[in-house]
This record gives sequence, structure tokens and C-alpha cells, in this order.
Amino acid sequence: MRYLPVLGVRTQQQRRPQWLKVRLPYGENYRKVLNIVNTFKLHTVCQSARCPNMGECWTAGTATFMILGNICTRSCGFCAVATGRPLPPDEKEPYRVAQAVKLMGLKHCVITSVDRDDLPDGGAAIWAATIKAVRKYNPGITIETLIPDFKGNWEALQIVLEARPDVLSHNMETVKRLHRRVRPQAKYERSLEVLHRAKAFGLRTKSGAMLGLGETPEEVYELMRDLREVGCDVLTLGQYLQPTKMHLPVEAYITPEQFEHYKQVALAMGFDQVESAPLVRSSYHAERHVKHPCYQKKTL
Repeated sequence: MRYLPVLGVRTQQQRRPQWLKVRLPYGENYRKVLNIVNTFKLHTVCQSARCPNMGECWTAGTATFMILGNICTRSCGFCAVATGRPLPPDEKEPYRVAQAVKLMGLKHCVITSVDRDDLPDGGAAIWAATIKAVRKYNPGITIETLIPDFKGNWEALQIVLEARPDVLSHNMETVKRLHRRVRPQAKYERSLEVLHRAKAFGLRTKSGAMLGLGETPEEVYELMRDLREVGCDVLTLGQYLQPTKMHLPVEAYITPEQFEHYKQVALAMGFDQVESAPLVRSSYHAERHVKHPCYQKKTL
């Protein structure tokens, strides 16, 4: 596989390139999703993290639910989710998520959460209860869980694994060299261990990273190799977009051609599903990741 030099548009407060233009939310389905989310007093990462694909996904009638509140105990340099002291967990939240999924008529749902380092189990009990409730009220549904690292509390992680989501996702977010700056309260090796344990438990695993934070192509390849070493099945790569002036700046806008090159490298390394494009986010087209032929064969 021939490696290309990084292709990107360096930025000093420049306008976003044309390929990063997104459509605004609109239409009946968007209003339906918004009404359901508000009615059940739920949070979505689409809103809290200012996802650029909210218009497309909500118009298609789907959303990524964010449990355990909308205040995170960590202060990552890239994330728009509020940091502070969270409220106590809501024991009824799993039921509300399950009902919202039912009303939306989803066949596949994605659930994520804030980091809850204030809780002894990091919120693992609520995680497991949510997975079970969604399955109970939505027979036949498939579930992807985008989980935190639980601060290396492997007993807490085990609680989530035993609920057996169809896809267990945990994002690396960036390359090894930039990890401390981008995720100051996380650890590169600990995140790899989360994925390793999930794979060893027999789950389909997934991870993702944002590009444009100053990484080199060689560092992206290193990240890919590290993920393959722990058996990661699915990879997502997207462009980092600075949510506010208080967050880390964008160092470069990576071109669609470079994202496509990364995709081909990742597939050659053995990932069986890769989403790599400027507007890709963790849950973008997530339903594809659980339906991959390789996964179907493994679960027969």
C-alpha cells in the first residue's frame, strides 16, 4: 500500500472548505424527532456535541441518545458537551429511552453517554439497564453503545459487556502523540484496553478518531495498527471542527481524497467496515456497521 502525504488546507481562521457544508434541519421527520426527545426529556449527542450531521440524521428520523445527563465530568479539548458537576442518575431514564426508540420506529439505535467519573461504577448500571429496556420494548432491535472508559474500572465495564450490545464502540479520538492535549483525563493505552476486553468478550468493536488536529499520516497509520492489534472491527474517521473559540483550533482541513486514502489503508489492514470522510462522526450510518456480512457470519 502506497502512503500519501497529508492532503489538507491549512487554516488560520479561514472559512471552511465547500466539502464541509451541511444542510440545516428541516421537515416532518425532524420535527417528530425533536418532539419525542423533548417529550421524554432526553438528551442527544447530536445537540450537545453540535454534530454537523444532525440535519441529515434527524430528517431521516433517527438520533443518538446520550444517557446519564448532559454534563460531563471531563473537559476534553475538542468536545462541546458541558463540563461540571452532573445531577444524580435518573433511574427512569432507561425506560424513557426505550419508549422514544419505540415511537421513532427504529430498527437500530445508538446510545452514548457523558463521562460520569463521580459515580463508583461510572454509570455502568444505568448503561446496562438502558440496553435491557430498549431490547424489552423493541424486540428485534440492534444496539450500538458508544461507551466511556470507566476510568479503567474493569468490573464496571463488565456490567456493560454482559448486557451484550450488538456493537461496542469506544473512540480513541486522536493519535497517540496528541492524546494528552486532546483528552487530558483519558489514556491512550486504557482506551485500547477497553476495546481489547470487549473483543475478548466476543463483541463486535468499533472506534473512531478526528483528523485535523495536527496529526501526521504516519501517526494515523500507527493508530490504525494499534486498533487492529486489539481486534477492532469498525473504524470511523472524520474532520475535527472547533465548536467554540475555547476549544482546540483546527490545524488543517483534510481533503476528501485524503480521507478516501485512509479508508483504503484501513481496509488493507483488516478493518471490515470503514467510514472515512470529512463529515463522518461515530454514529454516522451506524446501521451499516452491524449489518456487515462478516458480522452476520460470526453471529450465525
